[in-house]
Amino acid sequence: MTEWDFSDLKAIYINCTLKRSPEISHTQGLIDASSAIMMKHGVTVEEVRAVDHPIATGVYPDMREHGWEVDAWPDIYPQILDSDILVIAGPIWLGDNSSVTKQVIERIYSLSSMLNDKGQYLFYGRVAGCLITGNEDGIKHCAQNVLYSLQHVGYTIPPNADAGWIGEAGPGPSYLDPGSGGPDNDFTNRNTTFMTWNLMHLAKMLKDAGGVPGFGNQRSEWNAGTRFDWENPEYRS
Repeated sequence: MTEWDFSDLKAIYINCTLKRSPEISHTQGLIDASSAIMMKHGVTVEEVRAVDHPIATGVYPDMREHGWEVDAWPDIYPQILDSDILVIAGPIWLGDNSSVTKQVIERIYSLSSMLNDKGQYLFYGRVAGCLITGNEDGIKHCAQNVLYSLQHVGYTIPPNADAGWIGEAGPGPSYLDPGSGGPDNDFTNRNTTFMTWNLMHLAKMLKDAGGVPGFGNQRSEWNAGTRFDWENPEYRS
């Protein structure tokens, strides 16, 4: 394993638990398992527990410009933009992503009209995945919502980019609770490991390649009139 060096990569995990620090977060347990692999191979890892910060609700980069007195998002999103890898992690409630997860996705979406130096959408050249925890069904439903949203704003999603753990259906122990079996679950451990490595591999490939090639996907060029071989069917001979 020692030949794998990802020391030029940065990753950020956003924990979308509903629990404020220092309360135990079961989602954090799965984050720790994934981030430990990244750090072992040189990735610089940052973590943000979103609920600890006064993030305003809305779909603009800075909601203080739209009537909110306080908004922590302008201090958080530069960390996201400085990272090659984003992992959204959160719990299932009522079969769906937590309200905090939804809020974070909305605020990421608020940056989606910005462009990078190539004129592409801002998140091109970055990769993303997700971790889901809970004690009710819904891992795949929650993951597809998160991953669809992130690819829609420009992230590249590697194979097997989601992992999660759910206990027995209904009220019961959560991931870190004694006797839950969560940290020893082979299915969860395998998927978490595969997700983590695929994120590192694809982020490294994109970084070494200079990101996604800048042709056929540049919003700035489209706005300037370039059509990248698009032909209106009505005018074809």
